[in-house]
Amino acid sequence: MHENNPNPQGKGQAPVLAALTENQRAVATVPPKHIGQVSVELFTSLFVLESDFNFKPVPGRAYWMYRKEGRFRLSPVPPQEWHPIVYGRYIGECRLHEDMTWTLMLADDVAGDPVFMRELEEKRARFERALEAADTLDDALPVHESRFPFYQRVFAYALGYSLGVSMDHSGIRGLSYDEARGLLAHQARSGG
Repeated sequence: MHENNPNPQGKGQAPVLAALTENQRAVATVPPKHIGQVSVELFTSLFVLESDFNFKPVPGRAYWMYRKEGRFRLSPVPPQEWHPIVYGRYIGECRLHEDMTWTLMLADDVAGDPVFMRELEEKRARFERALEAADTLDDALPVHESRFPFYQRVFAYALGYSLGVSMDHSGIRGLSYDEARGLLAHQARSGG
C-alpha cells in the first residue's frame, strides 16, 4: 500500500519550528510600510519564492534567477559561472533582506524584452486583482503555502509575518486593499 508522505522532504517538526522562530526574530523591528511598498514587496517576494530552489537562502546574499523551459530557478551560482544551456536564460539578481522580503534586479536584456515584460505585467495584474478580491490585506499574506517545497514555504510564512508586522506599524492591517490605498491617497493629500 502506497501512502502519501505528508513530509516528502524529510523535514521534521523541530527544524520547521526552528526556522520559523529564527525568521520571526529577524523581523521583530521591521519599519512601517505603506500599501504601495507592501504590494510591490509581496509581489516580488512571491515571484522569487515561486521559483525552484532547494537551499536555505541567507539574508544579504545575492542569488540569481534563471528561466529554462518555462520554469524559473533560483541559484547561488552567478551567470558568469554557468552556460545558458545548463540553467537557461539569466533573468536577474535576487536578494533576500533581513525583513524576509526579496528584491529582483532584472538583467538589462530581460528588462528590454517586450515579451517577458508583458508576461510580468500580466502576472502583476492578476496579483492586483487577487489583492482587490481579498476581504483584507491579511487574507492576501502567505501563511501556509502547501504548494511550496520546504524552504519556500518557510520563507513565505516569514514574509507574511514580516509584512503583517509592518502593516500593524503603519495602521493598514485589517484594511482591504482599496481602503489602504485610500488611506495612502488621503495621507498624500494632507501631507502626512
